[in-house]
Amino acid sequence: MTQTSSGSKPEFDPAVWKLFDEYVHGLIDRRGFLRGAAGLVGVAGAAGILAALSPQFAAAQQVKPDDARLQTRYLEFDSPQGHGRARGYLVRPADASAALPVVLVAHENRGLNPHIEDIARRLALAGYIAFAPDALFPLGGYPGDEDAARAEFAKLDQGKTREDFVAAARLLLEIEGGNGCLGAVGFCYGGGIVNLLATRVPELKAAVPFYGGGAPLDQVSQIRAELLLVFAEHDERVNAGWPAYEEALKAAEVRYSAVIHPATQHGFNNDTTPRHDPDAAARAWAQMLALFARTLRRETDR
Repeated sequence: MTQTSSGSKPEFDPAVWKLFDEYVHGLIDRRGFLRGAAGLVGVAGAAGILAALSPQFAAAQQVKPDDARLQTRYLEFDSPQGHGRARGYLVRPADASAALPVVLVAHENRGLNPHIEDIARRLALAGYIAFAPDALFPLGGYPGDEDAARAEFAKLDQGKTREDFVAAARLLLEIEGGNGCLGAVGFCYGGGIVNLLATRVPELKAAVPFYGGGAPLDQVSQIRAELLLVFAEHDERVNAGWPAYEEALKAAEVRYSAVIHPATQHGFNNDTTPRHDPDAAARAWAQMLALFARTLRRETDR
């Protein structure tokens, strides 16, 4: 992995970050986080830390939903094998005069929340058609609360959910206004989905999993996309799986680069919480856009 420099970050006890990671990923509940944090900073301090770490969607929003430069809508599509309907958030530049490359955005383990919708809008402003599927749509969609969203997420049939993401990717290959070139980016749970898509959708040209679990090792030989794998330094849970994944990528001669951003926490791209590292996030975003520009834009588009 390549090491890069990092900017300043909020100072919390490392044990607090570990507790928060466990809480975010459903390994402990809210009460478990507060109990553990109270042992470090006291009861009042634990409540304050949780409040500070909770997402601030409005404050972090970069692109308003009604931005006149964009066209946005929710698009439903058929869930595979007769499992009803799926839905995602579709965003494209309003003034596009030529076919554009398409990027699938895979969310974290809370469904299509306001932050991921904002990510899709940021990509559209960069000149892409962006589509963010919502795994929680069959259960009513994002419930407006992160704790409730995690609870709903645990109810999903993950086999069906994975097939919905594959169906979304195939939909995008022929989306109106697209140039037929597909990329994907995902965060945490969504990073794992992007690694999976790389094994299931051979037409995928570029895949950027942010701190996500690797693809099944016995399917790595099926990857045709070029990968940019983004890691946080302090992310033991995800990073533990990297050596085996890298070995499989090398054996299969997959084109990839991997970057670990020092002194960062899991979730460092998410600018709604103090885990966000502005410098590292900006670098990773620029590297992603460079890969997409090189792999998804046809010569006639440049």
